[in-house]
Amino acid sequence: MIDPLDARHLGPEAVRRELRRHLLVADKRFSQNFLADGEVLEAVMAAAAVTPGRRVLEIGPGIGILTGALLAAGASLTAVEVDRTMVRYLGRRFAAEIGDGRLRLVQGDVLDLSMGDLVTAPWDLVANLPYHITSPVLHRVLGTEPRPEHLVLMLQREVAERVAAAPGAMSYLSVFVQYHASVHVARLVPASAFEPAPEVESAVLAGQTRDRHLDPRAEEQLWRLVQAGFRERRKMLHNVLPRQLPNLGRERITAALEATGIATDRRPQTLSVGDWLSLAAALGSLDR
Repeated sequence: MIDPLDARHLGPEAVRRELRRHLLVADKRFSQNFLADGEVLEAVMAAAAVTPGRRVLEIGPGIGILTGALLAAGASLTAVEVDRTMVRYLGRRFAAEIGDGRLRLVQGDVLDLSMGDLVTAPWDLVANLPYHITSPVLHRVLGTEPRPEHLVLMLQREVAERVAAAPGAMSYLSVFVQYHASVHVARLVPASAFEPAPEVESAVLAGQTRDRHLDPRAEEQLWRLVQAGFRERRKMLHNVLPRQLPNLGRERITAALEATGIATDRRPQTLSVGDWLSLAAALGSLDR
């Protein structure tokens, strides 16, 4: 039987027909905008490079457009969907794949679920991510084990570009993600590629996770330091850090900046991940 939602037949009208046929509506509460461009779907799959049997996690499958493509590529797929109506639809649409074990369909909020209960290493994350939970999802999947080896995510363009930003335009989120993974914007995606069309452009973010640089205690210290810097991201480091970390004292902070070769008048958004790691090592414990 022809799948009306595969890349060859995909389009806004095909998505609308499927929604009408099954009495479904896109729910704004869950950031539901369904991919309706076959060329973009093929680009996502090319970036994902899924091989048969590869374990993949999909968050927010919606009506299963990406789900179907991942299954067709041979993925051993776990799909997490918070919308009970969509879960019932997906259960009917992919009954055979659920029955033979190729698809595990989980109803729930991924932020309330344990990654260890959802996936086993090695695994990849491939998702048209609900935009309103982008930041907490990135913190959850990258900050806890098991982490994905490879990730391909459809994000709001502004967020994707912020995550992949170079020093000079860094944010706390970009430092966090780039500490964990090498990422790049693989493709820009217009609003017209979705049904219904969102009010923003999107982008495909692709990346490969890195080995962790630090142990959990040192990571916690690093994130305290980075958060302190970005509370006043437009201020110079020699001013913002003593205000945000007063127990360290201005002299200790200035000495650490000088020891790492970071000019005291630099601003937080200009520092690379390597700069933050060097500064954290020079400062040592933030508790003394």
